Amino acid sequence: MPAQGWPVSIVHGGIGVRPLRLRDAVTWSELRVRNEQWLAPWEGRQPHLPPTAWEERHSAGSFAGMLRALRREARLGLSLPFAVTHDGELVGQVTVSNITRGASQSSTVGYWIDKEHAGQGVIPMALAMALDHGFGPAALHRVEANVRPENAASLHVVRKLGFREEGLRSRLMFIDGAWRDHVSFALTAEDQPEGVLKRFLSSVGDRQ
Repeated sequence: MPAQGWPVSIVHGGIGVRPLRLRDAVTWSELRVRNEQWLAPWEGRQPHLPPTAWEERHSAGSFAGMLRALRREARLGLSLPFAVTHDGELVGQVTVSNITRGASQSSTVGYWIDKEHAGQGVIPMALAMALDHGFGPAALHRVEANVRPENAASLHVVRKLGFREEGLRSRLMFIDGAWRDHVSFALTAEDQPEGVLKRFLSSVGDRQ
């Protein structure tokens, strides 16, 4: 039985979000390896596991295992793992994860983008579509984003989409060999009743 709100593909203009596919493996690996310096400073890992080379962790062969894990979580209703596309080309990911049902209907969100596509509105658009789907068909009430204070590009994304800053979470994630502080942001379904994408487009003009 499909999980609530999954699978789904959404497109606005040339930007889309959809489930990852096995045939994305080579492109995904090329993107991740090429963007090591851009992405590695913000990537967490389990502290009890020994560090491994970035290229090894992001090989085309490792993609299959990651995809199996993401699909399993999606089937269980624990995540919405989106590929981000620009003109049909894979350029990043948005993952709504840690979905909790019951009384909270909450989740967290993470995202990354190819550096060559950064600053062009691709990730804000993709994230806005994922959020609207989360608050709509997936019936979420709250989505939280946690961003390192040093990550100016990611901070710009959440602020551009109207996330509410809720404070500093000390030593939240193990990144680059140490427990790192994060700034916590959140949106709830009531915050933007007109829709996250519609609000974003009205703030910048629908140029996409």
